[in-house]
Amino acid sequence: MISLTDSQKIGMGLTGFGVFFLFFGMVLFFDKALLAIGNILFVSGLSFVIGLERTFRFFFQRHKVKATSFFLGGVLVVLIGWPIVGVVLEIYGFFLLFRGFFPVAVGFIRRIPVLGSLLSLPGISSLVDKIGESNTMV
Repeated sequence: MISLTDSQKIGMGLTGFGVFFLFFGMVLFFDKALLAIGNILFVSGLSFVIGLERTFRFFFQRHKVKATSFFLGGVLVVLIGWPIVGVVLEIYGFFLLFRGFFPVAVGFIRRIPVLGSLLSLPGISSLVDKIGESNTMV
């Protein structure tokens, strides 16, 4: 079992609530307030989980400047009041930021009994193979 510090536990809770508010904000036709709360909770939860310095180093690496600008620009656009445009920018930035993690996640999901068999279906398999390659999303 992985032991977490109290601040990491708080960060997991904040990140979870952030994802919930983002999802709920999209379900309710891109509600500005819910999306803004979700963005703030997600980013603050991430900084609690991995620490402020590591969060800063993750977002502001030289090769991730484009991804960070899209993600944080999307957060800013949502806070200004244009939720649909902001969410599109955030999603693109999110995929650019975490594209190195997708092959690991796809490999892990393929080992789960039910989900692995779903991912090996003919139409889904080719899509998952493209997502699983880290160099496809530029």
